[in-house]
Amino acid sequence: MMHKLTKAPLALNGLGRCFITEKHVSAVKIIRRGLVVAQHESDSGKNEVYDVIISGGGMVGSAMACSLGMDPNLTGKKILLLEAGNKKVMDKVPNAYSTRVSSISPGSATLLSGIGAWEHITQMRCKPYKKMQVWDACSDALITFDKENLQDEMAYIVENDIVVAALTKQLDGLSDNVQVKYRSKVVKYTWPMPHQAADSIPWVQVTLANGETLQTKLLIGADGPNSMVRQKLGIPTVKWNYDQSAVVAVLHLSEPTENNVAWQRFLPTGPIAMLPLSDTESSLVWSTSHRLAEELLELDEESFVDAINSAFWNNENQSELIETAGSMFRGALSAIMPSAGSPRQLPPSVAGIGPKTRVMFPLGMGHASEYIRHRVALIGSDTAPVRIRN
Repeated sequence: MMHKLTKAPLALNGLGRCFITEKHVSAVKIIRRGLVVAQHESDSGKNEVYDVIISGGGMVGSAMACSLGMDPNLTGKKILLLEAGNKKVMDKVPNAYSTRVSSISPGSATLLSGIGAWEHITQMRCKPYKKMQVWDACSDALITFDKENLQDEMAYIVENDIVVAALTKQLDGLSDNVQVKYRSKVVKYTWPMPHQAADSIPWVQVTLANGETLQTKLLIGADGPNSMVRQKLGIPTVKWNYDQSAVVAVLHLSEPTENNVAWQRFLPTGPIAMLPLSDTESSLVWSTSHRLAEELLELDEESFVDAINSAFWNNENQSELIETAGSMFRGALSAIMPSAGSPRQLPPSVAGIGPKTRVMFPLGMGHASEYIRHRVALIGSDTAPVRIRN
């Protein structure tokens, strides 16, 4: 049976979001059916004809390559992953944490386990959290999410580089089923027509920067938010600019703690979040106005740390009107659900930040209007372009 892609998202904390959803589950089923049909069609006579080419590596493309490579229904199929960058090998986990992290849900962890990558991730490093606390800076409004008795993990914070390294290691073990071409930049796609003439090529043609031309019965576009596959197909996107930027950094905590809670507070200018990385470090995502984000970048480290602690701890923004309305609502709720509500906890204090980890980027969203065209499927991130500033 095929390793199914789950409903749960692989969410990137600030640098966009990559979703593997039920729609992609259906797409994989369509892919498998399409390949079974395609095996009865005649090839064009050229040697480099693949059953599947995945254009774009990263977390999504590599996960798809592993999933297809491990599917017994696709045994004997020619599968190729094209990665524009270098091979990501991690012989030793670096001491310093990266700002590029993902919150991996239990469902997505099951997916990664099913394709053999989760074991590699846990052998490197990841940090589970068992509770999430979200509260308001203008009132005492509070909501918490947790598993019963805090026995199970809500999600895991994992650095993107570690996810990619784990998938790369797993792909090395699938070399008989999946071929990977690193440093392979695509410069052109040529699409087949749905109704072919007798002398035309029925497959998608992929031209690389080195002049090599490949053909594939199915092209999977996993080439990110500025997808060349999507653009060349002319698939429109719905985009929205949030008119905000996010500041991210690796935080050093004042003292070691169990650090198994994800914290998020809504400020008047936007939410600030602290995600656990280890017992002594956390990941910051502070969404705010462009102007304030620029100011936060310009602060010296001590002032920046003070601003973070103040944003999580300070109550000077509380509004009497909002608090009165909230108090009335909580009173009504407690009459219906006496056990509703939980005491507010305070997040750990921050003592410093990781060297050169403070960056900002504009926030936006985007969504492709179509996922599938003739012999082409799109998967993964289709968010608005991201610009990062140190």
